[in-house]
Amino acid sequence: MAKVDKDATFVGDSRVRAKRIPNISPSYADFPGKSEPFMPNFLLKEWMVAAVGLVAYLILTVSHPSPLTDKANPNDTSFVPLPDWYFLFLYQLLKYPWASGDWVMIGIIGVPLVAFGGLLLAPWLDGGKERRPSRRPVATGIMLVSLVGLFYLTWAAMDEHNKHAPAASHSGGGSAAAPAAKADPSFKPDQLWTAQQSCKGCHGQNMEGMMGPNLQKIGAQLDASQIEEVIKNGKGGMPPGMFKGSDEDRKKLAEYLASLK
Repeated sequence: MAKVDKDATFVGDSRVRAKRIPNISPSYADFPGKSEPFMPNFLLKEWMVAAVGLVAYLILTVSHPSPLTDKANPNDTSFVPLPDWYFLFLYQLLKYPWASGDWVMIGIIGVPLVAFGGLLLAPWLDGGKERRPSRRPVATGIMLVSLVGLFYLTWAAMDEHNKHAPAASHSGGGSAAAPAAKADPSFKPDQLWTAQQSCKGCHGQNMEGMMGPNLQKIGAQLDASQIEEVIKNGKGGMPPGMFKGSDEDRKKLAEYLASLK
């Protein structure tokens, strides 16, 4: 008798309906105490945990005062604004010469483009299936460099702020800023002052103070050399290089301001 090949090929037929089994959850009756209904037993526990967490958060919010700073004082040029902690790294990054000034486009467009571009390209930069960091050098290296950079820039921003910021505290509960000196409405400045357009923009037409402090009696606080140093190199919120005259004009202006007592 000849040998018959018994291999069979199965071909699907769309005319034959498949037997559909309804999606019924299995019964856990054989496991008493191991399961419970989702509604309301399990969901009620979740709600209770969420309610306890919400009450604890509200208690902390009410018991701890908000860290508000002092009221805004346009005459207080010693105040140095500082962004929130999660923006300190970018605040510090924009201080570097290659990310500010003439190169500010690198800081505001180039650096964020590289950062977000790296996030978008992450799946293609390292598509390995390994889960150990040591076997994924590209992804692990980018992550470590990013973390080190963020921590360093954040620390550098706070360290530089603490070194250059005034000793007076601007946080809630601290001492309030000294009130601005009251301007004398009858005060008339000399021609040396009226010719300084850049100075009048911050200190006022009659030195009464605007964004900058009142200078009508600045001579009682600083001498001519100190005033000239401030005019040349700036102080607090006043940047250097605001005075546009010659060295001789700067010296005459400093002497005039020192005479106001």
